[in-house]
Amino acid sequence: MELNIAGSGAVQVSDVTFGAQFNESLIHQTVVSFMAGARQGTRAQKNRSAVSGGGRKPWRQKGTGRARAGTIRSPLWRGGGRTFAAKPQDHTQKLNKKMYRGALRSILSELVRQERLVVVDQLTIDAPKTKQMISKLKEFNATNALVVTEEVDVNLYLSARNIPQVDVRDVQGVDPVSLISFDKVVMTVAAIKKFEEMLG
Repeated sequence: MELNIAGSGAVQVSDVTFGAQFNESLIHQTVVSFMAGARQGTRAQKNRSAVSGGGRKPWRQKGTGRARAGTIRSPLWRGGGRTFAAKPQDHTQKLNKKMYRGALRSILSELVRQERLVVVDQLTIDAPKTKQMISKLKEFNATNALVVTEEVDVNLYLSARNIPQVDVRDVQGVDPVSLISFDKVVMTVAAIKKFEEMLG
């Protein structure tokens, strides 16, 4: 299949990478797995055994007229432990490489179908200038965009980091969540070729 390059010309791309069927369930599973893996999972609370103190029985079992109590750190008491205290846990969900690559192919293909993928021959800026970056993105009608280059471009990154709703990444730094989070994805021809190598 052929993708038009912004300005002029076209580039031949693989149907396998950019013409795959839309697989919503696979994309959903991949995004959930990716976001679960980003969780710290470090939250922790103290249960009745972890709270300091409370070793002595507050009053005798019988004869006081009060409800029986064994410790002042009971969850029923102020200053007591939590009944179901949270513990640090690992939230990662296993996802096969084949499934991950399949989800990326499905997302890229859907971006092409929805005309949200803007292909450019190359995208370079001589020096870190935010104004230049904004004007270039306006040329492509991409004010809410993910810019993908083959390699890390420091000037592009520095030019875009102060622009809201714009992110610059190289091919290796792209993930399913970033691809679906923006209105447009601006991608260089070199980046497209690299995606074809990775996913083809």
